[in-house]
Amino acid sequence: MGRYVLKRFLLLIPVLLVASFMIYGLMALAPGDPGTAILGTDATPEEIKAYNHAVGFDRPFLVRYGNFLSDLLRGDLGISYRTKQPVMNEILARMPVTATIACLSVLTAALVGVPLGVLASVKQGGLWDTLPTSMSMVIPAIPGFWLGMLLLYLFAFKLDLVPSFGVEDPLGYLLPVFANSFGSAARLQRYTRSSMVDILQTDYVRTARAKGAKERVVIWKHAMRNGLLPVVTSIGSTLGAMLGGAIVMESLFSLPGLGTLTLTALNMRDAPTVVASALFVSVLFNTILVLTDLATAFLDPRVKARYSK
Repeated sequence: MGRYVLKRFLLLIPVLLVASFMIYGLMALAPGDPGTAILGTDATPEEIKAYNHAVGFDRPFLVRYGNFLSDLLRGDLGISYRTKQPVMNEILARMPVTATIACLSVLTAALVGVPLGVLASVKQGGLWDTLPTSMSMVIPAIPGFWLGMLLLYLFAFKLDLVPSFGVEDPLGYLLPVFANSFGSAARLQRYTRSSMVDILQTDYVRTARAKGAKERVVIWKHAMRNGLLPVVTSIGSTLGAMLGGAIVMESLFSLPGLGTLTLTALNMRDAPTVVASALFVSVLFNTILVLTDLATAFLDPRVKARYSK
């Protein structure tokens, strides 16, 4: 199992190299320069030229990218063009907000979607099956940013029940988390129902019922352990996707997270910050997938045996 984890992280190296080169290249091809974007149009050409020279933007692309890789090998993500501060410090300062939104979103989606999926599988053909399953087909089609704008207009501007920006008040997380988890809860409900329906038709579940075991014991003790295996994988992928969704919600609700940092860096042509943020999220996403595989192996010894081989 340890070799599998090591292999996954070693395979991440070429992926990060390709991703960093593409992002750095796109930033180099984008019109404009950090001097003009940061100093503004009132700055003189000499001031802009001096600023670009100070941050190293006037060097050839391959030289700048090579310096970035050299710093990366030493664990340094570079210096921001905009703030002149280490990029790692800015990412670590913003990451708690992004991580909080992502974790609360996946927790909300799991707490809503998994129980509804189990209930739908037990009540097959009934109202508690038809209604949630029908809604789970429609809800994922609703764009998260559109739902976020609707919630912001209704609960923040019209009813004034929650803050419209910032996280000084814990209620500031309420709308972003709800908008970010809405579609994922519906998908988890569908995955859970499909998995549990198959498990409830297996021989060992029939045997447990034939022996007189109570229905709740059959469902929660015998069926859930195997029925949740694909759901755990889905939750892990959902958590990775929630990082991207959190970035969108931060921009919409003006939250001081990694998304706001990345968007500001894009507008300011701050290539080191943009590339470092993308790589940071990529490493987090891959780590989440590896942890998901480990959780699946813990629940199913057959999976662990396959990885061990």
